Amino acid sequence: MIGSLPPGWILIFGSLLIPLLRGRLRSAYMLLLPAIGFGQLLWLQRSLSAQLEGGVVLHRVSTFAYSLDVVRVDRLSLVFGLIFYIATFLAVIYALRVNESGQHVAALVYAGSAIGAAFAGDLITLFVYWELLAVSSVFLIWAGRTERSYKSGMRYLIVHVASGVLLLLGTVAHYFETGSIAFGHLGLDGLGGQLIFIAFGIKCAFPLLHNWLQDSYPEATVTGTVFLSVFTTKLAVYALARGFAGVEILIWIGVTMTIFPIFFAVIENDLRRVLAYSLNNQLGFMVVGIGVGTEMALNGTAAHAFAHILYKSLLFMSMGAVLHRAGTIKASELGGLYKSMPWTTTCCIIGSLSISGLPLFSGFVSKSMILTGAVEAHYAFGYILLLFASAGVVDHSGIKIPFFAFFAHDSGIRCKEAPPNMLIAMGLTSLLCVLIGIFPRPLYDILPYPVDFDPYTPSHVITVLQLLVFALLSFVILARKHLETPEVPSVNVDTDWVYRKLLPSATAAFVRVGAPIRDTFIGGTKQLVSRLIDGVKIYHGPDSLFARTWMTGRTVLLVTVFLLGYLILYF
Repeated sequence: MIGSLPPGWILIFGSLLIPLLRGRLRSAYMLLLPAIGFGQLLWLQRSLSAQLEGGVVLHRVSTFAYSLDVVRVDRLSLVFGLIFYIATFLAVIYALRVNESGQHVAALVYAGSAIGAAFAGDLITLFVYWELLAVSSVFLIWAGRTERSYKSGMRYLIVHVASGVLLLLGTVAHYFETGSIAFGHLGLDGLGGQLIFIAFGIKCAFPLLHNWLQDSYPEATVTGTVFLSVFTTKLAVYALARGFAGVEILIWIGVTMTIFPIFFAVIENDLRRVLAYSLNNQLGFMVVGIGVGTEMALNGTAAHAFAHILYKSLLFMSMGAVLHRAGTIKASELGGLYKSMPWTTTCCIIGSLSISGLPLFSGFVSKSMILTGAVEAHYAFGYILLLFASAGVVDHSGIKIPFFAFFAHDSGIRCKEAPPNMLIAMGLTSLLCVLIGIFPRPLYDILPYPVDFDPYTPSHVITVLQLLVFALLSFVILARKHLETPEVPSVNVDTDWVYRKLLPSATAAFVRVGAPIRDTFIGGTKQLVSRLIDGVKIYHGPDSLFARTWMTGRTVLLVTVFLLGYLILYF
């Protein structure tokens, strides 16, 4: 029975019972839901293993003359479905201390929507999950219950609903162009594909479309940010891999994504915003892999998404634990917390080493595949830029996050270690990061295409170690010479400069210039209307010509004159 349910429904509909449960029963039930869902996917993987290459449609529904493939299973969707369930299980452990049922329901509906979307075989089904994803996730931001989180949530909702509208318009256009709503390779040849591409790009935080990520994620709750870091952007990566693999422009979009966040992350004081920029940077590597489009590159994208979900969740968990215990996440206010939170410090370091791509950690075995794919496809310049971006990752996530949170100086903050459930979640996630780094073969075996790749060749290891050593050396030299960007209380403006600075200034300038013109126009219009009314009164007022009582003879005379004029004109 459970095996026949669409993936994701277990979380979506199962979450509705959470408000009825309390205490340990609620905790056990919440952990059981993703465990059952994960088991369902393993069963599908084993039972359909011989048919996964071409994909299997498990649920097809006919409605309004459309044939909807509600559930389609193939190797690409299974990779993302499996990691989504693993991340949900870990995030639920991390959130067990939260006593608000509403947050738990929103989080599980959000996770279930992402999983359902990963198995959607048509664009209409994808659109339904796409919108449910946006609506459910915004409650994790509003749960912060601050003025900033409310405004940020509203901006987040507007952006993601706009993405959904573009997806719907693109679906309609694509149907009229091709007669199909199948969610397969779409390309950029038609208007429909172009609109869908932009819709996916918004959720993937393409350059100039990205600021919703840094604006919203740091305003969510401690646990909500962990959920948010997993699903929205990685579902967009999956959608791009499904619909636009091999589209070359994605290579340069991805390269840009890997580079520009580095400069913002280096100067950012809020460590959760640093992680948001770092998330944007890592998405760029995946987008490059999709743009290259070879089997090696697409395998690397799927593997990097898998690994990234784990180590990015781990970093957000560790910073969430710091915020929960220390009450602040500002780098300028932290430091010395390794004395109070040694286990959190250890987990954070593991996450930092993973995102830095150090050998024996998960980021190394996945990022190497993307870099190799770029080289094999002869994108040498892109490869060099990715190496530069990798060095930047070491600086802002590999060093800055643990250094300023736990070691930079003694802030004098003394607090308790993270709660047990948070430590368990961080410990399990750390273990997975290490195991994947040491034993990558189980991950490689579930990737979309057969993998013939060994990350631990001397050239790969030496290249990465050289990169890491020189990045660390540059940080040390800059720090000793006091040239490193200081961590000071500040607010950095990104593309939100448009609506925070430009639009208010432009509106104020328009009001200053336009107010006199508006007043002159309104005054002139009033005078014109007044004159028109006075003119009408001359002929139609109480004492006007047309208001008088006319004698019958005069009336006959007037009619005769009009009739004579008509006859003259007629003849």
